[in-house]
Amino acid sequence: MAIFSSRAEYGVRLMVELGRQADSKPLSLKAIAEAENLPLAYLEQVVALLRKAELVNSARGAHGGYWLARPAEDITMDEVVQALDGAVAPMECFAPTGRDDRILCSHIDDAGRGCATKLLWTRVQGGVIHSLKGTTLSELVAFTRRNTKADRAGQTLTV
Repeated sequence: MAIFSSRAEYGVRLMVELGRQADSKPLSLKAIAEAENLPLAYLEQVVALLRKAELVNSARGAHGGYWLARPAEDITMDEVVQALDGAVAPMECFAPTGRDDRILCSHIDDAGRGCATKLLWTRVQGGVIHSLKGTTLSELVAFTRRNTKADRAGQTLTV
């Protein structure tokens, strides 16, 4: 089981492609789908969620398309993932309650012992959220530009 859905993966890739547009001119969803080799119909669903979360803007018409609602350095990956997948939960049985960072464990019938893995999954969730909050869209854009150049030069990709 993966922590993130394909919707989150495609959404991050869509956001990076928009972030690569230095002049913030509208980019068509078709151009993004072609550049990232992603299904257009699915991207339409993804971009609707990103619009609802006010992460992207759109314009209709012949010269319409999508662009970032804010500068890439002001958009963190936790915003993007939360808009697309909701709360981060590393296991199906593990879900934040939405209040006081408490975790709800679905292992109700545990003979009063408490969930044996709750501490582990709480730490995993905390680490993932910390990484998402600490990563901006501008960092991902810079990473792709740096590694695209290195890849063309036959060098090793750097993380």
